[in-house]
Amino acid sequence: MLTEERYAAILGILAEKKAVTVLELTKALQISESTVRRDLTALHRSGRLYKVYGGATTIDNNYSKDEEDMQTKRDLYPEEKVAIGRKAAELIERDDFVYIDAGSTTLHIIDFLKENGAAFVTNGMQHAARLSARGFKVFIIGGAVKAITEAVVGTEALQSLQCYNFTKGFFGTNGISTKSGFSTPDAEEGAVKSAALARCKNAFVVADRSKFNKIAPITFADISSATIITGRLEDKKYLDYTTVLEGE
Repeated sequence: MLTEERYAAILGILAEKKAVTVLELTKALQISESTVRRDLTALHRSGRLYKVYGGATTIDNNYSKDEEDMQTKRDLYPEEKVAIGRKAAELIERDDFVYIDAGSTTLHIIDFLKENGAAFVTNGMQHAARLSARGFKVFIIGGAVKAITEAVVGTEALQSLQCYNFTKGFFGTNGISTKSGFSTPDAEEGAVKSAALARCKNAFVVADRSKFNKIAPITFADISSATIITGRLEDKKYLDYTTVLEGE
């Protein structure tokens, strides 16, 4: 099968299924895994699909306005999130004044904290409770509670942030895109993320593999405004836009 014929076959399968794995393509096309991966890379670079961990998705499959609840999020890529949390916690030093954003991945950071001299501010209900239980000095910002993500949001939350100056901040995200930056489905939550990130000397976005090449409705920061902490970076193009730390 010629190269362009393989490309057409891959795109045909993808158009029907919206997402496909490398293994599915090797079986369907009767070609080697290395050939499939090479073809996916070429098609990704030419903008005809999105290459993701273990396969590919259609271009129009990368936009999502959905928001899962905390329990659902916790069940997605748990081992990778633990590794990301451990890596992020290693960056927190004695006397740091740290903002921790609400989210399932940021929650894992707390389990690996060792510097008792650091103090924390959060808009996450679970995060505040876990930090307090572990004996850390913690402040929770005021405002309305968004039930699905258990995050504090709203005008009061934005006002609360104005008195803080953070040495480091760790943020969750629903999407990471070189063009649309870091994004989230909810405007109020996005506003809080943006305001807190702007008050950080050093900002970090923690994200598992599913967040890359994804766009949610509200951009809260440009991709160059924060270092990304992830498990294993599959799409190396992001290294051209910001620093990426891997937590495998």
